[in-house]
Amino acid sequence: MTTEFSGVEALLRQGLAEGVFPGAVLLVARAGRVLFQRACGALNREAPGRTTLSTLFDLASLTKPLATTLAVMRLVQERELRLDEPLAAVLPAFAGTDKRALTVEQLLSHTSGLPDYRPWYRELAAVAPWERRQRLQALLRAEPLVHRPGERALYSDLDFMLLGWVAEAVAGRRLDRFLEEAVYAPLGLTSVFFVDLQQPRPAGAFAATERCDWRGRLIEAEVHDEHAHALGGIAGHAGLFGTAAGVHTLIRELVEAYHAPAGGRVFRRETVRRFLRRVPGTDKALGFDMPSDEGSS
Repeated sequence: MTTEFSGVEALLRQGLAEGVFPGAVLLVARAGRVLFQRACGALNREAPGRTTLSTLFDLASLTKPLATTLAVMRLVQERELRLDEPLAAVLPAFAGTDKRALTVEQLLSHTSGLPDYRPWYRELAAVAPWERRQRLQALLRAEPLVHRPGERALYSDLDFMLLGWVAEAVAGRRLDRFLEEAVYAPLGLTSVFFVDLQQPRPAGAFAATERCDWRGRLIEAEVHDEHAHALGGIAGHAGLFGTAAGVHTLIRELVEAYHAPAGGRVFRRETVRRFLRRVPGTDKALGFDMPSDEGSS
C-alpha cells in the first residue's frame, strides 16, 4: 500500500466493517495511468467467494452514459441520427402523441417532460415476454408529460428507455449487439456487456445486488432493475454489467477523445465535446451529469 492511498484503503476497510457493502472494487487513475486498484470483501453475504479485480458488477444507471449514450454518440458521429431528430421520425408508434416532437437532445438531457419513473414492471411481468416491449411502448405513449419539453430537467428512466429503442431502430440491431460492434470491440473491451436473460449465464464472478422480495431470490448475474429484467436484460436505462477496469477503459476513451486533436479510438473530439457540453439551465450534458451548482460530489 502506498502512503498516498492509505486513507482510502482504511475507508474501504471501515465500509466493510460497518456493513456499508459486502464487497467493493476501487480503481483510481489519472491521465490514463492507473494509480491504485484494490478489491475487498465478499461477492455476497450468503455464500463464500471473495471480490477480485475481475469481479463483475451490475452497473445500473451507468447503462445510460456508458451504453445508450455511447450508442447515440456513435450514430450521431456517423450522421445516421441527428440530435434534433423528432421521436416520431424514428419510432412511428409515437406519431399522434404528445411525444411525437420530442428530440433526441431532449431525451439525452432529461428535458423531455417525461416523469422520472413509473412502476410498470408488475404489469409487464404479467404478459408474455414477447409482448412486453409493445406493452411498455403503449404505456409510454399514454403517459402524460409532467412539464413542457425543454422547460426543465428531470432525471428520467423513461427518457432512456426511449433512447435505447431509438438507437436500435437507427442501427437496425439490438442495443447490446450494436454497442459490441461499434464501441466495445474496437476498444478491445470484453469486460463490459449486457446479460441476456434468454441465454445461459455468462462466465465470470458476479457481485450480488440484493435479495429481491419481488423475485424471491438473490439477484446475481441478472439485472436488478425490474423493468430491464422484464425486458429480458437489455434496455436503454439499465442492464449493463462490467468490471472496474472495463469502466475505466470507457472513461479513458472519452477523456482522451475530449483532449486529443485526433480524438480517441472510437470517438472524434468534436463528438465528445458536443455531448459533454452543459445544457443551459440544467446540471446535465447530453447523456451525462455535470457538477451541480451547490453541494456537488
